[in-house]
Amino acid sequence: MIQTAPLFRYKEREVLIMEIAFCRIDDRLIHGQVATVWTKVTGCNRIMCCNDDVAQDTLRKKLLLQVAPPGIKAYVIPVEKAVAAYKNPKYAPFKTLFLFTNPRDVVRAVKGGIPFKSVNLGGMTYKDGDTLISQAVAVNKDDAAAIKELVDMGIEVEIRKLANEPKKDAIEALKAKGLL
Repeated sequence: MIQTAPLFRYKEREVLIMEIAFCRIDDRLIHGQVATVWTKVTGCNRIMCCNDDVAQDTLRKKLLLQVAPPGIKAYVIPVEKAVAAYKNPKYAPFKTLFLFTNPRDVVRAVKGGIPFKSVNLGGMTYKDGDTLISQAVAVNKDDAAAIKELVDMGIEVEIRKLANEPKKDAIEALKAKGLL
């Protein structure tokens, strides 16, 4: 028998759960690069944009759902709902590209039970007080602490704006800027 999704132990039995295609932090969530390249590279059939504030923003949510590529269903949901969906056997056929706006939400998702093995830092817009750790990633002290927490949990955190770029270690980038 071919297993199409990972197994999850739930109430003393094993059930199929959704497959994690990729986890990316990009504060734009779905945009051209995600829609045209990352969906193809990851082979996903679902996109989950996970952020509490964005999920409550009716206009932004509507715009994000409209730019999902043809044939790929997208959702804009709070982090807690993403965790619940991940654990629900009903969604076992999903091969999901998880998109987050910041590393703190990824920490919440992992603590909630989503076992990401790797997280891609793809784009975090510069704001006052932030430090650029790559051309496309700016972080504050809370972001840096969350990235370190993910790494301390055994999760790879790499920086890549484009799929064809080599991975850059996020911890090394933070250390180089004096953030760790």
